[in-house]
Amino acid sequence: MTIADIKKTADSRMDQSLVALKSALARLRTGRANPALLDAVQVEYYGSLVPISQVANVSLLDARTISVQPWEKGMGAKIEKAIRESDLGLNPASMGDLIRVPMPVMSEERRKELTKVARSEGEGAKVAIRNLRRDANEAIKKLVKDKQASEDDQKRAEAEIQKVTDKHIAEVDHIVAAKEQDILAV
Repeated sequence: MTIADIKKTADSRMDQSLVALKSALARLRTGRANPALLDAVQVEYYGSLVPISQVANVSLLDARTISVQPWEKGMGAKIEKAIRESDLGLNPASMGDLIRVPMPVMSEERRKELTKVARSEGEGAKVAIRNLRRDANEAIKKLVKDKQASEDDQKRAEAEIQKVTDKHIAEVDHIVAAKEQDILAV
């Protein structure tokens, strides 16, 4: 493995950490409706647990209501039960074939709690990015030790990896700040 490979791998894995952070923050329930909120909810379907999106069409009715349209007639009650029993604090209501999931208004206490959760997720992403930086630097040091790269190459590569790390950490801060604004704005 060359220094360029190490840098490229570290960069792509840091990008994956950002994607994981965005995914985790999308599941945080703000006052606004978001179909991604139900991605983690599992429904029993012919003896196995599957995500709601595999047994129903999940979309938005309006800014505060998610609609779930089951593909099979008998799935409505199971989907409703799965949403109610999830830890999201949602109370779905059936209207014929359509299941409406209204988003409850959040209290000030809940907003503060969600901001802490968002910051915690962001901090976890930063730790993951710093660990990737450490792994990349150790791989470069190993190349120098094995005489496959010079110490000058090592210093340059470590500086470049630090720049990439700083860029990704700034992006984490930006994503978390945007989510906090989203939580407090509703």
